[in-house]
Amino acid sequence: MFTDLVAASDKQPAGPDLQGTPISVKIRERVQAAGRSFHANDNIADFIEPGELEQLLDEVEAKMQGVLDSMVIDTVNDHNSQATARRVAKMYLKEVFAGRYHQQPKITEFPNGKHLNELMIVGPITVRSACSHHLCPVMGKVWIGVMPNKNTNVIGLSKYARLVDWVLGRPQIQEEGIIQLADLIMEKTRPDGLAVVMECSHFCMSWRGVREKDSKMLNSVMRGAFLKDPTLRREFLALIPGRNSD
Repeated sequence: MFTDLVAASDKQPAGPDLQGTPISVKIRERVQAAGRSFHANDNIADFIEPGELEQLLDEVEAKMQGVLDSMVIDTVNDHNSQATARRVAKMYLKEVFAGRYHQQPKITEFPNGKHLNELMIVGPITVRSACSHHLCPVMGKVWIGVMPNKNTNVIGLSKYARLVDWVLGRPQIQEEGIIQLADLIMEKTRPDGLAVVMECSHFCMSWRGVREKDSKMLNSVMRGAFLKDPTLRREFLALIPGRNSD
């Protein structure tokens, strides 16, 4: 998956900032100067220079240590939490939220030489994310239906999984994450139609709050032919394999 590629792309740490400006401030200033947003589910990799991710990790570790201290956790004498701040910082920046801080995985696109024009469905692909409201896990699966045309770019099946991992590997809300994913696949493949169905369990609902453990959220995005042709839409929904097999 995309997170497997992160370690290979990490740069060596840069030297200390002689001006004493936190690296997060420098990155934020670059984003703002470019007129771009830096919402929880935005990718900001274009504004992180070589070596700065390690500096950001150090900064997040220090802030996380402050959180643990404020929660009155004895990280000096408690052997279970002595390195928790570092572990959490690394988990966020290099694993669960890697889709925010790392470039999009390389996707090789091929022309549709055989002029394929039949419905193709990929899934279920595992969704691993976290809600941007509480940073609680969001776990589920997604199915992707593509109706190609002669001008559609063909990408490998595994590449759909990499794109899902990259887009959902950020603090998200499911309603926005599925739209970001659909936009990206449309851009990469240029099909006549695209259908995406996502089904997820939200720990912010099962682990806290109302603690409703069996509830799931199911939503969809239909583009092009899937939006205009109800017969094609019904065919896609009927062919989704194993959606109710849990």
